[in-house]
Amino acid sequence: MKLIILDRDGVINHDSPDFIKSPAEWIPVPGSLEAIARLNQAGYRVVIASNQSGIARELFDMATLNAIHHKMHSLAQQVGADIDAVFFCPHAAADNCDCRKPKPGMFSEIAQRYKLSLKGVPVVGDSLRDLQAGYVSGCVPYLVLTGKGEKTQATGGLPPGTQVFADLAAMVAHLLKTAAAATPTTTPAPAINQ
Repeated sequence: MKLIILDRDGVINHDSPDFIKSPAEWIPVPGSLEAIARLNQAGYRVVIASNQSGIARELFDMATLNAIHHKMHSLAQQVGADIDAVFFCPHAAADNCDCRKPKPGMFSEIAQRYKLSLKGVPVVGDSLRDLQAGYVSGCVPYLVLTGKGEKTQATGGLPPGTQVFADLAAMVAHLLKTAAAATPTTTPAPAINQ
């Protein structure tokens, strides 16, 4: 099974320093949902791992988060994209939980749910903590420059081997092109004349 793990805010949708607190505020980055559709067509299952401390901060409740995700799934389906699952951490940093990125708890949960090792699984994020959580779980880190990405790149300290792309669409184009180049093409055996 081919799996890819995406952060949500700043990767799939535009981010906000004031949090995404309602479905109306959830606006996809141009090309991101179409990129997910291309991943699906290439056989990838797309999973989201997202810190959602706005719940702990009481900026929005679970019903609102569900409504935001309903909008995300609906808009994705309109372009033929399917997001397999959404994993999220509802805690604040002060809660010291294991699931809040950069800790790898959500990634461990993903590995258990799908019964696979995350070694070599692409992880796409716009912040250092997204990539750190994936990297320690064995994932291959990709930084996108949407959301907090430019600031993250400028700050430095990225995990070894991190590749940087303008946005999710550019990252997916690269990933699929690289995968196609790595797939050996089979040539038919020559016909034997009798």
